[in-house]
Amino acid sequence: MKFVTVSPDNKDLAGSKTDTIHSVILLCDAVDASIKCFIVGNSFTRFKTAADSALAARFLAPSEPKRLLMIGAGAQAPVHLEVMCAEFPSLGRVDVWNRDTGRATRLVNRLELSAKVRVSEDLERSAREADIIVCATGATEPVLKGEWLTPGTHVDLVGGFTPQMREADDAAVLNAHVYVDHRALVMEHCGDIVQPLGTGVIKASHIRGDLFDLCAKTVEGRQSDDEITLFKNGGGGHLDLMFAEWIFSRQGSDAGAVA
Repeated sequence: MKFVTVSPDNKDLAGSKTDTIHSVILLCDAVDASIKCFIVGNSFTRFKTAADSALAARFLAPSEPKRLLMIGAGAQAPVHLEVMCAEFPSLGRVDVWNRDTGRATRLVNRLELSAKVRVSEDLERSAREADIIVCATGATEPVLKGEWLTPGTHVDLVGGFTPQMREADDAAVLNAHVYVDHRALVMEHCGDIVQPLGTGVIKASHIRGDLFDLCAKTVEGRQSDDEITLFKNGGGGHLDLMFAEWIFSRQGSDAGAVA
């Protein structure tokens, strides 16, 4: 069971550094329903989501990407950058773009990555130069345009977790080879897929596969250096369960609480 509170206005509170989303996991035994542990800490959701993105990128991104663009400077951004740079040591430059340039600057100033990090003041230019683009925003209108994507780019959409939210436009979805983390979940709940499906821009068959397919090798990931790939990270309870079980196994059977 996962208990979540969402307070979007937290970021606007004077002097407040608290997150907008807080969560706690209660992990129960699958056989007898006994309580195995509590997992408290917002880093759980951040790293779960970033691990989902990195696993997809392992199948879909260029083998040795050099440039990454991070769109968004919220709580998911630093963790995604940390995980992506660990997954791809070849990354030498990271651009961070946010509608609030000051927020992007504060993020860049506190990051400690092997790659050179800078604030982007030209979203289109950074997108055209990127090998990997990660969007982690609360946008309800697309911030990423398909016309900016150059051959070989991999796009990772992390926001857009409701049907009303969206980060990439129709052209980005239509012109890319699209994969998702969980087909049924994303097709019902995530605006970047729900909306173009609803308007007929794409059909369900446009989704080539999900992470289950990629891991089982029943579908292929990236097949050429020139293709544009797009991954919709939808999250979902199955990932919470996988991650919670993994954390519990790392702590041992006597774990009472994991921070």
